Amino acid sequence: MTTRYTKDHEWVRLEGDVAIVGITAYAAEQLGDVVFAELPAEGVSFAQGAEMAVVESAKTASDVYAPISGVITAANEAIQNANWETINQSPQADGWFVKMRPSNKAEFYALMDEAAYADYVKGL
Repeated sequence: MTTRYTKDHEWVRLEGDVAIVGITAYAAEQLGDVVFAELPAEGVSFAQGAEMAVVESAKTASDVYAPISGVITAANEAIQNANWETINQSPQADGWFVKMRPSNKAEFYALMDEAAYADYVKGL
C-alpha cells in the first residue's frame, strides 16, 4: 500500500487495481471545518488534473483534482450522507473521497512520495 501526493494536496493510495483518493491532512487543516462536499458519480471518467469534486468550508470553497486518470468506482457514502466532519477528523483514512480504477498507473508513480510531500508542505 503506497500513498502518493499532489501539489494540490490530494493523496492517492493504490491497493491492487483500486486507487483511493482524498485530500491531505494539510488541506483539511487549511480549509477548516468542512460544511459541504460534492463527489462525482460512479462510472464517470477523469483525466489527471481534472476537477473531480468540490469541498466547502466556512472559509472557502476548493476544487479537488483527480491525482491520476481513471474511472470512479465508488464515492464515500459517509461524505455523500452529509457526514462532512469525517473529512476533517480523518482526511487520510475514513475521509477518503472516491475509489477509482486507474487508467495509467505510471501517473501514480510520478507523484510525490510522503517524504517529498512533507518537504513541499514545509516550503509553503
